[in-house]
Amino acid sequence: MRKNKIFVACDSTNIPKIRNIINKTKNSKLIVGYKFGLEFLNSKKGRNFISNLKKEIIFADLKLHDIPNTCVSTIKAIKDLKINYLTMHISSGLKALSSAKKITGRIKLIGVTILTSLDNKALKEIGFNKDVKKLVLHQAKLATKAKLDAIVCSAQEVSLVKKVFKKEIITPGIRFDSNKNDQKRTVTPKQAYINGSDWLVIGRPITKGNIKKNINTLLYHLNQ
Repeated sequence: MRKNKIFVACDSTNIPKIRNIINKTKNSKLIVGYKFGLEFLNSKKGRNFISNLKKEIIFADLKLHDIPNTCVSTIKAIKDLKINYLTMHISSGLKALSSAKKITGRIKLIGVTILTSLDNKALKEIGFNKDVKKLVLHQAKLATKAKLDAIVCSAQEVSLVKKVFKKEIITPGIRFDSNKNDQKRTVTPKQAYINGSDWLVIGRPITKGNIKKNINTLLYHLNQ
């Protein structure tokens, strides 16, 4: 039977807390990886902690967004960490994406589309004329052209993205209930998989409170 795959978002700089999250989220019914963002990767002890994780699936959510040379240099600088997945904003442009892809080696390069904290109103404030779905579709086509290994997008856009991007799709903005926190485009775990997501990124719904109980709640939602 195919196991569902999740990345647990380790959004903290507290090493004992991160260890606790890793220990309590291991589950034989799920494939579990761990996502570390800028907060942790820029912390004093974060890099050293990740360098000592040997058997875990590691997702470095750096969201690189810079000129081609800087993106390439950054990837070279973190290769010693033996990470499995690395994010880069598709809005960095085709040249930056292609240049980065050429040197990632075994690291899977993930193209980030429109952040799930943004909606159409927020895009207009930034200066975009296209709505979320049209922009995400456009970016997915660019990711395909750059031969990226995966895409991050809201589960609300997965079915659209799958029309033009045939590799892994990773979806954040997963909520068990109506509590969206700072996210705008959210869905339930089961709906995300139905839509075609390969991996779900889940943070607070798992890491806040009783972690083992929250994992069981996730499994309950998936089996309904």
